[in-house]
Amino acid sequence: MKNIFVFVFIILGIVMSNNSNANSNAYKFKFRSIDGKEIKLIDFKGKPIFIINTASLCGFTNQYNDIQKIYDKYKKNDLIVLAIPSNDFGNQELSTNEEVKEFCSINFDISFLLTEITTIKGEKGHDFFKWIKKEAGFLAFPKWNFYKYLIDKNGQLVSWYASTTNPNSKKINKKIKEIVAYK
Repeated sequence: MKNIFVFVFIILGIVMSNNSNANSNAYKFKFRSIDGKEIKLIDFKGKPIFIINTASLCGFTNQYNDIQKIYDKYKKNDLIVLAIPSNDFGNQELSTNEEVKEFCSINFDISFLLTEITTIKGEKGHDFFKWIKKEAGFLAFPKWNFYKYLIDKNGQLVSWYASTTNPNSKKINKKIKEIVAYK
């Protein structure tokens, strides 16, 4: 009986955290761009935002190609894509912002927004990720590089995806189409 209770609890946690209906929004958060400029999420009010924590030397780094495809497909629908490089998971990020920018430009020709290298875990972790954990639960907090978060036009966290979910997957495309006026 105890095992059934644990199983039900885990399943409920996954369902609840994967489809958060957050009471607060993401607009209170700011990041610093790879070039040192301030990125305020409030500036994207009324637009959907796709946020991914990234790392240049990770086994999932090739997902940058599919992130760019998502951006190319939905930028006409005002989709904002924000990649957040971090060295918190396996020390898989390059040493400087300049190296990250050059790596992403040369290897993936990205045209979406890229932040500076950002701390995600621990006391000094960025407040956005603390908010993710509060709004969507422990399972939504990044356990590795390339966790993905979809914010709707009202700044609400509507869905999150683990590293293993391809950014150009059917389920991510379906969710994006639900929150944009797809053209």
